[in-house]
Amino acid sequence: MKKIAFAGCAHIHTPSFVRVINECSANVTVAKVWDHAPARAEDNAKKLSAAVCQTPEEIADDPEIAGVIITSETNRHKELATMMAKAGKHIFVEKPLGFSADDAKELAKVIREAGVFFQTGYFMRGIPHYLFIKQLIEENAFGTITRIRHSNCHGGSIGGWFDDEWRWMADPAIAGCGAFGDLGTHSLDIIMWLMGRPDAVTASIHTVTGRYGADCDESGEALLEFPSGAVATFAGGWVDHCNPVSFEISGTNGHAAIIKDKLYLFGCGREDAKGEEWTQLPESLPSPLQRFIDRVLGNDGLLITADEAADRNIVMEAAYRSAREHKRVTIEY
Repeated sequence: MKKIAFAGCAHIHTPSFVRVINECSANVTVAKVWDHAPARAEDNAKKLSAAVCQTPEEIADDPEIAGVIITSETNRHKELATMMAKAGKHIFVEKPLGFSADDAKELAKVIREAGVFFQTGYFMRGIPHYLFIKQLIEENAFGTITRIRHSNCHGGSIGGWFDDEWRWMADPAIAGCGAFGDLGTHSLDIIMWLMGRPDAVTASIHTVTGRYGADCDESGEALLEFPSGAVATFAGGWVDHCNPVSFEISGTNGHAAIIKDKLYLFGCGREDAKGEEWTQLPESLPSPLQRFIDRVLGNDGLLITADEAADRNIVMEAAYRSAREHKRVTIEY
């Protein structure tokens, strides 16, 4: 039996993480839960049949705890992740890794030097459509890739999703960003997973309804330039009623698009790929949290490195700078 813990329970994904753990292997149990808000800690500890901690040090100092799930407010990530990594705990940190790019780079270095496992919540990498597109790129099936588009938007501001319990997520002073950083980071991760590091970014980011104040952006789009000459755009926002076309990639040998969660493929060396729905896809992967638990248990489980997570912080911060200064920004890693 492996023991894990929660250090912070503030993120909107915490309830789903609690469900994953309660439904997963009997070989892992949550022993302790900490949050700076006692009621939140007690509520989640009850759901997990775990003990409540008064301080995060109680988790770090417990030699029986192998892994820690950090779903705190973003401005607490650096302190908590540093503490747990230096204590030798494997860590799952909800995205983004750092409040800032500098925080993320420092954390990646700490995690790397500690030699612990790291994971974060970029779940899209496990979706069959993207696994297949990744395979096609590795086969050079698209030929010379010229452009990519990714969109990850919902109606959170319109529906008031962050009005009450999750209000901090719409406060950039705590979350580090607004809607574009929150949702756009998933799009950015997929693009960088497929294409590597971009050289430069140009972005336009705006507040739309003002529901969460003038400082909280609600919609944005950015253009990335890659060393190969390919360009990619990605959108993220909380003011979309629907998001039917989530992905598109075009190259000299083929084209693919994800429309209403269905993949459409043309060319790419497949004679039967004529722009219609393509259903010959790999199996989906377990969620990032499940993969983290699998690794803590000593099993196989693909992880995202802390350095990858830090790179997303770096590019996203450059995008926000571009929007503020109304100029193209060269990215420095």
